[in-house]
Amino acid sequence: MIEDCRWRGDNMADRRQLYVEMRAQDLDSIRLSTYRTACKLRFVQKKCNLHLVDIWNVIEAFRENGLNTMDLNAELAVARLEVVLSTLFYQLNKRMPTTHQIIVEQSASLLLNFLLAAYDQEGHGKISVFAAKMALGSICGGKIMDKLRYIFSQISDSAGIMVHSQFDQFLREVLKLPMAVFEGPSFGYTEQAARACFTQQKKVSLNTFLDTLMSDPPPQCLVWLPLMHRLANVENVFHPVECSYCHTESMMGFRYRCQQCHNYQLCQDCFWRGHASGSHSGYFCSASPLYKDLSHVLSKSLSCASIHPLFIYFFHCSINCVFLLESSNHQDEEHSLIARYAARLAADAAAQQQRVPTDLPYSLDVNKQQRQLIAELENKNREILQEIQRLRLQHEEASQPPPDRGQQNPTLLAELRLLRQRKDELEQRMSSLQESRRELMVQLEQLMMLLKVLQMLPVIYLRALQRI
Repeated sequence: MIEDCRWRGDNMADRRQLYVEMRAQDLDSIRLSTYRTACKLRFVQKKCNLHLVDIWNVIEAFRENGLNTMDLNAELAVARLEVVLSTLFYQLNKRMPTTHQIIVEQSASLLLNFLLAAYDQEGHGKISVFAAKMALGSICGGKIMDKLRYIFSQISDSAGIMVHSQFDQFLREVLKLPMAVFEGPSFGYTEQAARACFTQQKKVSLNTFLDTLMSDPPPQCLVWLPLMHRLANVENVFHPVECSYCHTESMMGFRYRCQQCHNYQLCQDCFWRGHASGSHSGYFCSASPLYKDLSHVLSKSLSCASIHPLFIYFFHCSINCVFLLESSNHQDEEHSLIARYAARLAADAAAQQQRVPTDLPYSLDVNKQQRQLIAELENKNREILQEIQRLRLQHEEASQPPPDRGQQNPTLLAELRLLRQRKDELEQRMSSLQESRRELMVQLEQLMMLLKVLQMLPVIYLRALQRI
């Protein structure tokens, strides 16, 4: 009992620390509820180091802890949830350079307490597997399309059609995230929320699901989710212009300018908080051609006449340059190996469909072949992890300057340039390996799903024979 009370006390202290630091950011002064919610959840994401983790890392942590085989309605005890989060951050440290290591215990504790504040308000000490998957799948980093595909896989049936009751349950769980940062009045769950997104009679496929949630505007209850990703994409964008209200010499993030007044522009902090100077303050308004999904939110959040818009959302974002490098022979071998696996898998599946139901020995052979394919992919995955670790060590060695180097010694300067060039090559190689490993994880997931289907075929055949 004493240990339990001490554990609860530590949890409450960590929880208070998170909310105190969030309150210190003065995010509650943001007038637009959508921006306010997105900024708060972005703060939680970065504070817990979840912005360094993508959905593929989350899926891998789930698999290592057996959550992929658990029923979605099963409950996770706090101790097991903490193990899952610790696994997530320990794996993150393996991918990070030694100079950028995170404190696993601190990140896991902060994230655990935030999840408990959102999903265990009564203090039972457990949350459902479905809630944990939806929460981590929504607020982790990475690409929003990958996250939405994973969410759809958890709320769809075997035919790839969304189950409406599961989508309603998804909204119940994911909208507890805004409620955990005190934005329940704006984005709390209502029974009409699911029907506002999809009609009950309509069959919703993956493409329809993605088109709806990424539409312009997106569903009102989830408008904060794509905005949180836009915040992450532009928060480091630099604008060498002066804000017309606070007169800072440069801006970071979003930039807003007046449609009517030449060269009148505001930084995101002034615009979000309703600051404007001169004649602009009397009828502060916004109309955004690049972000129309907030038009109805702005009309509710700002006391202004929307028929006479003043401010237009405007920002410059530097293009993410992707360096296209020629693939090495090793990478070509990896991709060709994956292609051969996929071709063999497709050929086996087609042959299986053409076989008569009574051919049970062949089905067992196919299962054996599929298991061998999965074992080969897992071995390949381990090899890539070892290669990444080796390259990371080489990268760290290349990053360290040679001892006692002289600034005027041309030989040492040439060696330093070669080391820097080697460092860049290693970074590019590590990025390529990470991408190859991600493709392998996708292929492995598909193989596991197909194996489950093939394992069910003998039972179906036997039942068919019994009926005959």
